Amino acid sequence: MERWFNVGKIVNTHGIKGEVRVVSRTDFANERYKPGNTLYLFMPNASDPISLSVTTHRQHKSFDLLTFEGFSNVNEVEKFKTGVLKIPEEQLGTLEENEYYFHEIIGCEVETVEGELIGKIHEILTPGANDVWVVKGKAGKDLLIPYIEDVVMKVDPKEKKVIIDPMEGLLS
Repeated sequence: MERWFNVGKIVNTHGIKGEVRVVSRTDFANERYKPGNTLYLFMPNASDPISLSVTTHRQHKSFDLLTFEGFSNVNEVEKFKTGVLKIPEEQLGTLEENEYYFHEIIGCEVETVEGELIGKIHEILTPGANDVWVVKGKAGKDLLIPYIEDVVMKVDPKEKKVIIDPMEGLLS
């Protein structure tokens, strides 16, 4: 079973030369949207994705603008609106040490260095200097764990386990 990962959503067309406006869902826009790369367009109610080869990529305001090989005017890409651009798992690439894809972290169980189970990561916030992992605590309350060296001691995505050394007040 092939796993697919969302890299953006086509929200509109742009101009008359076949450009589409994409709300990006990737930290690697320049890599994912590089001319020559293949993206797969998943449309609502379609059974199979459409394979698209990127021809051009540029940024405009808060959008990524793309054109695709074989689609050179607005009428041809109008039907792509609301479609989701994805890549297969083998296109993910490798990350640096101590860097993880969101799908590797979400679902991990969090416990303290003393072995106390805190809960499961269900969301990741990216507010600025560091990510914040949102953990559903035992009492149902969300706990915010900053992804910083002083707090996160070990991450094991294969075992779906994270070990933390909580600062004072972090878990209350």
